[in-house]
Amino acid sequence: MKTLTIPSLDALPQAAREFINSLGDRTVVTFKGEMGAGKTTFINELCRQLGVETDATSSPTFALVNEYRSDTTAELIYHFDLYRLEDLDEAMDMGIEDYLDCGALCLIEWPDVIDPILPTDVVEAALTVNPDGSRTLTWD
Repeated sequence: MKTLTIPSLDALPQAAREFINSLGDRTVVTFKGEMGAGKTTFINELCRQLGVETDATSSPTFALVNEYRSDTTAELIYHFDLYRLEDLDEAMDMGIEDYLDCGALCLIEWPDVIDPILPTDVVEAALTVNPDGSRTLTWD
């Protein structure tokens, strides 16, 4: 288990780079944490570090998935927010398996509903808010 303290927004770029460097060949990453823990903010920074235009990312809460393309590598990145899904059937109806199997980087907030179909090499990350307002990121 890896742990990283993110003391402020200024530390996000370095934290995102360290996280990216730890992924290796794994392409499916889940993010857990309470509402407001910073999951979307961290994913937005990951996308920036991967070459997505700064203003191109947003939370896919209502769309369920946003597709981004890195301006430096042309690789696709999918950002999911599954908060509104009721069950696995809804995820299957949106074609979640196709995304998970496509080889593109899949960054998934609120993944509990799809736990049964996640690949065995999924990176499970969690963000927690510390009393001083900093964040702790843990991942495997």
